[in-house]
Amino acid sequence: MKPLVTVTNIFPQIALDKLSSECDLNINRTSLTKEELKQKISGSDAVISYLTDRIDQGIIDKGTKLKIIANYGAGFNNIDVTYASKRGVWVTNTPNVLHETTADLTWAMILGTARRIISADRYTREGKFQGWGANLCLGGDIYEKTLGIVGLGEIGQSVARRAIGFNMRTLYYQRNRLPEGEEKKLNVEYATFEKILRESDFLTLHVPLTDKTEYMISNDELALMKKTAYLIHTSRGKVVDDYALVAALKDGRLAGAALDVYEDEPQITEGMAELSNLMLLPHIGSASFETRDKMALLVAENVLDALSGKTPRSLVPSYPQ
Repeated sequence: MKPLVTVTNIFPQIALDKLSSECDLNINRTSLTKEELKQKISGSDAVISYLTDRIDQGIIDKGTKLKIIANYGAGFNNIDVTYASKRGVWVTNTPNVLHETTADLTWAMILGTARRIISADRYTREGKFQGWGANLCLGGDIYEKTLGIVGLGEIGQSVARRAIGFNMRTLYYQRNRLPEGEEKKLNVEYATFEKILRESDFLTLHVPLTDKTEYMISNDELALMKKTAYLIHTSRGKVVDDYALVAALKDGRLAGAALDVYEDEPQITEGMAELSNLMLLPHIGSASFETRDKMALLVAENVLDALSGKTPRSLVPSYPQ
C-alpha cells in the first residue's frame, strides 16, 4: 500500500506527477477549513500545506501517521514547528529557489512606487491623459540614490546585485556582518539599524518573522526615515506595523511604500486602499511559472525523502536538530 499524501490546495502538475508514482494523493482544489484539515490529515503520511493553512497542535495530533509537513513556500510561521518536532514530524519549506524571482518583484516595486507606475496607468485608463505636462505624475529617481536592505540573506543579496546596475550606494543591516570580500563583491556597506533608517532613499525588508523582527518598523522607526523615502516590504506581514505606516503616508512623513505582505493577511489595514502613494500587491513575491514549479518540485523531494526514511533536504531553520 502506497503512503497517502494530502495536498491542501492547488499544486503544480509537474510535482504531482513526481509524487504519484510512489504515493496516493488526496488533492484539494480550494482552501480547507480547520475541521476539514483535521479530517484530511487523519490517516495521511504527509501533508503539503500553504502558508494560509494554520497547522497547530490540535491538527498535528490528528495526524497519527504523519511524517512530514511540507510547506509550499519559504515561510513557515503557519506551523507549530516546536510541537511538530516533539511529535517526530519533519517540517520543511522551499528556500534557495525563489530568491531571484522575489528580488525581481522587489525591484518592480521600487521602480513602480518611485515612478508612480500604478497611478499613471490608472490616470491613462480613466481618460484623463490630455498630453504631456511638466508636472504630470512626477516621481523620484532611483539612479545613484541610497538603497537600504534589512536582511542580507539570499533575497537581500539578489536585490543588492541588481542595485549595482543603478549605481546605488547600498547599505545593509543584519545581526551578522558579511566578510569584507563578500561586501565588496555585492558593493554593500554595513550600517547600524538607525543609520540605515536615516539615510536610505529606498528601504527594503527581507527578514523572517521572529520575536525580534515583529513590528521592527513602527512609529519610532518611520519617524527616523526621510520624508522623501520609500518603504518596500516583501518579507512577513507583521514585520511592519501597518497602522503606523498608513498614518505616516497620510501625513506626508514618507513619500511612498509598496507592500506584498500584510499584518493581517489577506485583509488589508483600514485606510490603505485610499492611499495613492501606496502600492498593494497580493503576496506574489515568488509568482513566476518557473519558480513555482521549482518550489513544488522541492516540496515533492522533501516528501519523498521523509517517506523513504531520510532527513528531508530543506528542514526549516528553526527545526530542532
